[in-house]
Amino acid sequence: MGAIRLLPPAVADRIAAGEVVERPASVVKELVENALDAGARRISVTLEGGGVERIAVEDDGVGIAAEDLPLAVERHATSKLADERLIEIATLGFRGEALPSIGAVARLSLISRPRGAPEGAEITVEAGVKGPVRPAAAGFGTRVTVRDLFFCAPARLKFLKSPRAETDAALAVLRRLALVHPEVAFRVTVDGREVLALAAGEPFRRMADLLGEEMARHAIALAAEKGALRLAGWVGPPSLTRATQADQHLAVNRRPVTDRLLRTALRVAYGDAIAVGRHPVAVLALDLPAEAVDVNVHPAKAEVRFRDAEAVRGFVIAAVREALGAARTVAPVPLRPPAFRFAAPRAAAPALAEAPALPLTAPPAARPAPVPLPAPVEHPLGAARAQLLATYILAETADGALILVDQHAAAERIRHEALKQALAAGGVAKQALLVPAVVELSPGEAEAVLARAEALARLGLVVEPFGGAVLVRAVPAPLSGCDAAALVRDLAEELAESGESRALAERLDAVLARMACHGSIRAGRRLTEAEMNALLRALETTPNGGTCSHGRPTWIRLEAADLERLFGRR
Repeated sequence: MGAIRLLPPAVADRIAAGEVVERPASVVKELVENALDAGARRISVTLEGGGVERIAVEDDGVGIAAEDLPLAVERHATSKLADERLIEIATLGFRGEALPSIGAVARLSLISRPRGAPEGAEITVEAGVKGPVRPAAAGFGTRVTVRDLFFCAPARLKFLKSPRAETDAALAVLRRLALVHPEVAFRVTVDGREVLALAAGEPFRRMADLLGEEMARHAIALAAEKGALRLAGWVGPPSLTRATQADQHLAVNRRPVTDRLLRTALRVAYGDAIAVGRHPVAVLALDLPAEAVDVNVHPAKAEVRFRDAEAVRGFVIAAVREALGAARTVAPVPLRPPAFRFAAPRAAAPALAEAPALPLTAPPAARPAPVPLPAPVEHPLGAARAQLLATYILAETADGALILVDQHAAAERIRHEALKQALAAGGVAKQALLVPAVVELSPGEAEAVLARAEALARLGLVVEPFGGAVLVRAVPAPLSGCDAAALVRDLAEELAESGESRALAERLDAVLARMACHGSIRAGRRLTEAEMNALLRALETTPNGGTCSHGRPTWIRLEAADLERLFGRR
């Protein structure tokens, strides 16, 4: 190693800038946050060449006086901190590093005009070198233009992705900020084309504009308060999931974050209602006192640290679970009609062409009198019309939609929720077996079951050792008539796999899910019309009724318009 030496100021500034300016999206984030902190009600963003060639952010905020422009591009200068404790931070930015950091690695122009000022003023920064303040024509507010990002740090350019990818990252940042600030109008132009135009309005409309009409139709409103903690927004039903967490928009004190604690709490709240590997959709805003959260633990302030993390985690889980439970029935997985084109008719093969024509209608005497169907009932899942493949219930709603229900998945969820409610009420009722069942298990599986005999008894399953096997004396009353041996074998597998790594509540819920599966109507069983309708009515009032205990859909909805598209009528 050589001798220690101080770096030149320009080099030190570029290194420091790297903490704030990682890519064009970082520049967009810092500049738009400055505009929001300035009280802007209209923000316009322009991107060219993925943001590397040009980024322009214009707002109608309070503006910066001409004499303050040199300080605005100076390191560690800010108007946003009331004191030096760095405890009660109520703005999106505060460290005074965004503008000088951007100016250290690009060509920056800052034009501003405060309300009441006769004209605007401009200052430029190029690779960290400040220019003089000059008069400039400008409307009220501020316009920041960034050109040739990283022109003086070419090594950084090599790590950027394609212009399309960098643009997408910047747009994702803008959507997150726009969701949290629906009172602000946003306009975004990319390479001369307007790609986003959001009028100022109500939070729900902003959510619908950015997350789509499907989320807007099925979103479950949430509003919870506990002490100084407040949580508000919307969550999607368990049947509306995504392959990634991209549609989880979380904010803390109006600051968009990608906080792991909050995302974990959200996933835990859904539990078994969604399949493994899928992620719920949510727009949630958490508010708490500024002194109860540290926003300065990440250079980009994407993560935060809570003073009482467990209290926040428990509050979010409880609030989301309550909202999902209150919603009762949830949205179905929409059936997407397959995309296809109608082929032109082909000439008939000779053998078919010579075949005798078949009558399309039976002779009048052979035609039975039509049996009128009862009118569809006013229920979310409608009236049962038929059973298909001895597995699916076909129902019709009063508004003309068709509902397909997986009878096993539906019964499984109904049983699961009934077992959970019974457990919460003090325990599941037992049904004694006339002849106790002897279940042969491996030593490890038998040990796993017997070690939890007390917990299983609370679930209505009474087991005891029987030599090297397990003796079953009672099963849960809701599962009366089930195969006790098959049930215990499945539970042994579940318990042996879970080990001690999972909390007791999680293990018990997994056991309940297994039990519910055994007590459900199986695929292949023929149901009467009364049985089908009874299942539909029970499913409508069952929490998490849109998915089974494994996260798969219990029912799907096919609109009349979908049928018309399938048959080429639209």
